[in-house]
Amino acid sequence: MPWCEPCARYHAPSALDSEGRCPSCGSDLSEQTERARNALAEERTPWHFKLLVVALIVYLVWRFVELFA
Repeated sequence: MPWCEPCARYHAPSALDSEGRCPSCGSDLSEQTERARNALAEERTPWHFKLLVVALIVYLVWRFVELFA
């Protein structure tokens, strides 16, 4: 969400005008919106989350094997 410093508030991207300006004061917020989109695109899943998923799968497979053994 782009932040407008003069207005001191956040604006939804849909609330901006067609040129990416603040509807209240006219400040250019399109650059901030692009930076936010690029940051979201570059986000990756943390390694420890992947490790927990693998550990969960191993545990569930083991419990499934114990069920029929």
